[in-house]
Amino acid sequence: MDNAGITSHHWKIMLISGMGFFTDAYDLFIIGVVMALLKPIWHVGKLEESLVASTALLAAAFGALLFGRVADMVGRKRIYGVEVLVLAAGAIGSAFSPNIWWLIGLRFILGLGIGGDYPVSATIMSEYAGKASRGMLVTLVFAMQAAGLILGPLFASALLATNLSHDLIWRILLGFGALPALAVYWQRRHLRETPRFLAAAGQEEDESGRLSKAKHFDKSKHSISFWDGFHRLANDNKLLLRLVGASAAWFLMDAAYYGNTVSTPLVLSALKGDHTLLEKTLTQLGIFVVFAAPGYAVAALTMDRLGRKTIQVLGFGMMAVSFALLALIPNLEKMVTPFLIIYGFSFFFTEFGPNATTFVYPSEIFPVRVRTTGHGIAAAVGKLGGFVGVFVFPYLLGWKGLLGAESAAAIASALGLVVTLTMLPETKGKSLEEIESETGTPAEKMAA
Repeated sequence: MDNAGITSHHWKIMLISGMGFFTDAYDLFIIGVVMALLKPIWHVGKLEESLVASTALLAAAFGALLFGRVADMVGRKRIYGVEVLVLAAGAIGSAFSPNIWWLIGLRFILGLGIGGDYPVSATIMSEYAGKASRGMLVTLVFAMQAAGLILGPLFASALLATNLSHDLIWRILLGFGALPALAVYWQRRHLRETPRFLAAAGQEEDESGRLSKAKHFDKSKHSISFWDGFHRLANDNKLLLRLVGASAAWFLMDAAYYGNTVSTPLVLSALKGDHTLLEKTLTQLGIFVVFAAPGYAVAALTMDRLGRKTIQVLGFGMMAVSFALLALIPNLEKMVTPFLIIYGFSFFFTEFGPNATTFVYPSEIFPVRVRTTGHGIAAAVGKLGGFVGVFVFPYLLGWKGLLGAESAAAIASALGLVVTLTMLPETKGKSLEEIESETGTPAEKMAA
């Protein structure tokens, strides 16, 4: 498996895993347009606006922790697909919200499903991939976000150009998010368990997909209590350092990234001139197409060549520079083209940088018995960072404009660079078992 090339089976797993991230990007980033439509209809206050945009991220933290741990306890395949049903239920429910507080509550359900997708999809792809292509394949799963980033503004622009009422448009935008998730539910439920999990858990899978304990398996060596995985990570110093490094980097990246991305309509409002919502949405689409999508592509193409650590350091560094320029150049908001170029470069180096690598790292640096648990913790801390960024960003914009908001994003990015340099290893070209042995906790020790 480590030395195998990329097969059609790998591409199938990549597509059905990646569709969750298409939905993730669409649902989380379309909410900025939705809120621009809803504010005059429901007379939404600043607190409610921040909660609508950030609640799904807070819920995603809980979803990542829960689904991540359960996938290590009972297997990846037994839980896979459940998270997209939760996501779809939240999306459909949000579209029928009668008021702002119902919308906030249903966005929480949506977020639980989104969060659950992170550790399970990443780990399934990682455990099936060969060591020479693992970084690219896991990155491509995450890079399906690019399609969501592009389709969201494109679909919104098409609806805004019609004569439909704004009250109907925002409901269509939110409800549409359920379709991609439901489209892959059946395929996810029938995906076979990863051989690495079967070996670690002492299980066998028959042709019909049923799991059973392998012969001569010592049950006393496999603890499946909920808290056991967290204890294993906390009680090993090397694993704990990796966990803290992966989690802190993800927190800092999401705080800067989600604050900017979800608040893109607000950021673009800083530009002088009277721009309609359709014009702002099309501008957002242009930024995603020209800068963000190529960033994902370059990350996938270079992940196994440059390495995770190199890309993450470069990305954080360029993000810090871009955000600092947005904050410190006097009257930049009056210069439309330079503003959009710098803002766009911040997106390019986020995607070709920590937005990809913070997803890849946790799928590799933890032993198989606690892989989805570790990924779930890192993703949860990351989503908390996103919650903080989305909640605080509008206030910083209102307080000091671009200076306040983008300075905070620059500081977070600089801290992410330091965390990466001091806490995270390079994993390119190594098998998952080689990476596991570097912690001093090979499979045999984890089983003991």
